[in-house]
Amino acid sequence: MRGPARIILLILSAALLLSSCSAPKAGTPETETATEAGILRPEDDPSVMMPKHGYTLEGSSEVGGRQGVAVSGDFIIVSGSKCLIRYDSDMNEIVRNDDPFEGLERDGNHLGDIDVCDGEIYAGVEFFEDGIGKDIQIAVYDAETLELERTFPFEPESGQTECSGIAVDPERGSVYMCSWVGEESGRYLYEYDLTTGSYKGKIHLQMPPQWIQGIACHEGDIYITADDGNADDDECDHLYRATLIEGQSFATVTLERTFDDVKMQGEIEGLSFDAKNGKLLLLYNRGAVIILGMPSGFYPGYDREISEVYTYSIK
Repeated sequence: MRGPARIILLILSAALLLSSCSAPKAGTPETETATEAGILRPEDDPSVMMPKHGYTLEGSSEVGGRQGVAVSGDFIIVSGSKCLIRYDSDMNEIVRNDDPFEGLERDGNHLGDIDVCDGEIYAGVEFFEDGIGKDIQIAVYDAETLELERTFPFEPESGQTECSGIAVDPERGSVYMCSWVGEESGRYLYEYDLTTGSYKGKIHLQMPPQWIQGIACHEGDIYITADDGNADDDECDHLYRATLIEGQSFATVTLERTFDDVKMQGEIEGLSFDAKNGKLLLLYNRGAVIILGMPSGFYPGYDREISEVYTYSIK
């Protein structure tokens, strides 16, 4: 065979070969890429990997607690390691509870960051000493009187070995706890049912921050403070953000804000969002040397630790 006929035959043969190679084999299901399936790489999505808000410092107020802060209507509630204090909007003290562990079934000596929902304060309680927490429990207090109302049982099989903070998400019907202790315990958020108190599971933080201190829910996201700067070297602490997706066992963590505008680098703690007024409230400690989570002397120029709530406007 010569000439045009042969050329046509060669073209048809090549087309048939390509078709047979690209077509799925009988009995083999077609597959699709992760992108085609709607699963995006986080690094390809600016809405995931970039900060969601801008934060402008407005001022700070000294408070009597060093652990956490929560907004409840026109009031601000602060937790110390062993106290709860309610302030008005001008940061005047209204009422305090200096024995928040009274009535607990398990021993406790430490409150972490707190949250408020429907007139109740949620706190993670534990017995903490030299970087180790035990007897973890979720305690619920009346936001007006600051008195203990009830506790939630803790699930020891979760792997959580310390509780540095707690956040309530009424839309998801969940309570989340975080852990300051690193390694496996500090790589997860621990979820409980808001109504029943039963353990729902844990969420793996991918690219987890180090030394998590506080946690808060805001506009569908989880915000996390981390004491990841070395105060001895004047390193900054940070705010992170993670978006939880229903049915997904993990959440990608994004750097949201570097706190280079505090009075002195020390120990970042809890946080709270005042959605009504568009504010972020952040608790920060300065002056004390902290070793394994315990105050151990003071930096030059200080004879006491100073705890302050910083207020940032959000845009």
